[in-house]
Amino acid sequence: MKLVIIGSVAAGTSVAAKARRNSEDAQITIYDRDYDISYSGCGIPYYVGGEVASRDDLTPRDAAFFKKRYNIDVMTRHDVTAVDKDAKTVTVENLETGDTFTDAYDVLVLATGASSIIPPIPGVKSDNVFPIRNIQHAEATRSFVDSTDPKHATIIGAGFIGLEMAEQLKLRGVDVTIIERVQQVMPPLDKDMACRVEEHLEKNGIELMLGETVTELVGDGHVERVVTESGKTIETDLVILSVGVRPNVELAMQMGVTLGETGAIAVNERMETNIPGVYAAGDVAESFSIVTGKPIWRPLGSTANKMGRTAGDVITGGHLEHRGILGTGIFKVFGLAVAQTGLAEKEARELGYDIEVLHNTKPDKPAYMGGKDMTIKAIADRATRQLLGVQIVGFEGVDKRIDVFVTAITLKAKVDDLFHLDLAYAPPFSTTKDPVMYTGMVLSNSIDKAARLITPAELQMRIDAGEDMQIIDTRKAAQFEKACVDCAFNVPLGNLREAAKDMDKDKPTVVYCNGGVTGNAAQNVLRNLGFTDVYNLSGGNKNYQLFKKYGN
Repeated sequence: MKLVIIGSVAAGTSVAAKARRNSEDAQITIYDRDYDISYSGCGIPYYVGGEVASRDDLTPRDAAFFKKRYNIDVMTRHDVTAVDKDAKTVTVENLETGDTFTDAYDVLVLATGASSIIPPIPGVKSDNVFPIRNIQHAEATRSFVDSTDPKHATIIGAGFIGLEMAEQLKLRGVDVTIIERVQQVMPPLDKDMACRVEEHLEKNGIELMLGETVTELVGDGHVERVVTESGKTIETDLVILSVGVRPNVELAMQMGVTLGETGAIAVNERMETNIPGVYAAGDVAESFSIVTGKPIWRPLGSTANKMGRTAGDVITGGHLEHRGILGTGIFKVFGLAVAQTGLAEKEARELGYDIEVLHNTKPDKPAYMGGKDMTIKAIADRATRQLLGVQIVGFEGVDKRIDVFVTAITLKAKVDDLFHLDLAYAPPFSTTKDPVMYTGMVLSNSIDKAARLITPAELQMRIDAGEDMQIIDTRKAAQFEKACVDCAFNVPLGNLREAAKDMDKDKPTVVYCNGGVTGNAAQNVLRNLGFTDVYNLSGGNKNYQLFKKYGN
């Protein structure tokens, strides 16, 4: 069998390696138009910032490695310009010599990846404007920063790479402005979680211009000013493009491969396209959601590796199947970890789910061991009691918790199951009642209407509608006077039983504290005293004040 693979980063090399492990007889050739193979694109910001010292750390394997270890021919700087699916041949151009030749295949894999979106802005081709996608981009950006010592950088786009680049440039002493066309950083997050990231970025000296669109990069071949649609101007020395990526599907379209609704190549669980003998894997191919079963596209190296391994196994007679993804992601900025998996609240509502929403702020371990608060936002389906998605923002232990939630969602666990998990406990690592367990408890109680939750957005909507409610702040008077929920009155928890005698037990009642724990205790007190309609404010006053400051 002659296997030809187009693309040699995460997916392409995974296809080849798995195929070789299964078969010594296959003749395997990889073509790639780039200079580097199997590189770590996610590490590029840290190379630009100097945290990763050498480009070799991002490119640990080369063509010689694959030839020696796997007997695989990797041809870099070779661009496949055409495919004849009937003759089963590829036309290849050697980009170093300009020579063109034809190669035959029995099986073809499209692992052509994705490319940075370059917005059609005047001045975008200037010498100090850099996309961040491959090793050449990394080299060019770091070389520019090293040689010119820029004082200010403008980053267009507030996704993963944009925020990581902001951190790394700031740590190098460069002032940074981030411009994002939507009204929040990290658009995949819900606004009430993204605002925590925004607050942290601003505390670390990053200027945010949200809801702004760049219209012009001004300068004679070298950008000196960035102009936005609203007329704002930013003096700058360096521009980073981080507006997203798009799948490289040109070759697929040319040969008649079907694209999916996401714009990436449509494949089945075996990574097969609509053309027999042609497979697709990695950033060029779409996946499907474990939660909804619908197609989704999340270009991540972890997904590309799984897709590649599946394709390599199937091609050589194996039985692996791609089981879908949750779109899990995590990044760190100035010490703050931000993670997400599954559906966001806005997605779940758009898809018609009847959802329960929890904001749970808990330390990752006891305070006496240096525990720091993390905020978990969890979305559950009331009908099935299954988790739909989770977002976490915190300084420690975020990766551990998001991976537990990923496992729970993947295995269709119900929120009730989370409390019963026998999670590892010792004071240096966790609290006795881990935040994961607490999340399950509170969601379960709220779905059962035993201890109902109300989000800041829902509460504010009812306040603005003039609904007659009792909103009780259960904190100390000094905390209440500093900042409180609109229309609230202060009754510290210790005084609540006595004060409740003068309250209407049938009126909708909302209780809250700083984070939710004391509010839950107050809720139980009132319920046991016969109050019929009591809510605990999800995430407490801290969550409400963020909502009021940043909007939703």
